[in-house]
Amino acid sequence: MSTTKPFDSRTIAGLLAAQLACVKGELESLPVDACRWTPSPGEWSVNEALGHIIESERRGFNGRIRTILAEEMPALPGWDQEVIAGERRDAEKDPAALLREFESLRTESIALVSGLRPEQLERKGMHTQVGEISVRDLLHEWVHHDRNHVKQLLSVVQEYVWPNMGNCRRFAEFD
Repeated sequence: MSTTKPFDSRTIAGLLAAQLACVKGELESLPVDACRWTPSPGEWSVNEALGHIIESERRGFNGRIRTILAEEMPALPGWDQEVIAGERRDAEKDPAALLREFESLRTESIALVSGLRPEQLERKGMHTQVGEISVRDLLHEWVHHDRNHVKQLLSVVQEYVWPNMGNCRRFAEFD
């Protein structure tokens, strides 16, 4: 098994900025109906995937890091993602409004991460489900989580265009 070196906070901040640019470009290009469309019942739309990224950032990453920095070994409660998604009702929202919400929060998060000092990366909290986690752990999970849900968002767009590809769908046979 190969090992990798942890990223420093500057690299993490750059990766968070890159995901902001990706999401912004995608949402600014899509019509509203495409952002609200779901591939099948129970799957998230582009809007809902972005709403989850926003809440995860607010409650999970940015929020938990701020709590860890403010308190000594704080308790970090989990949250019910499905309940929060239902309360947010992102499928019905204007994608431009969701993008503004994300952009504002992500800009704040990039500033937070950029300003972290090396000793702050080692501060820890106790998560109710997974146990002890450090700021460094959260930063790396943030990068992983972002990419997981941005891939999800991009996949919804792929599925949206699929029926309109005609015979070009046959190219998938050669991939």
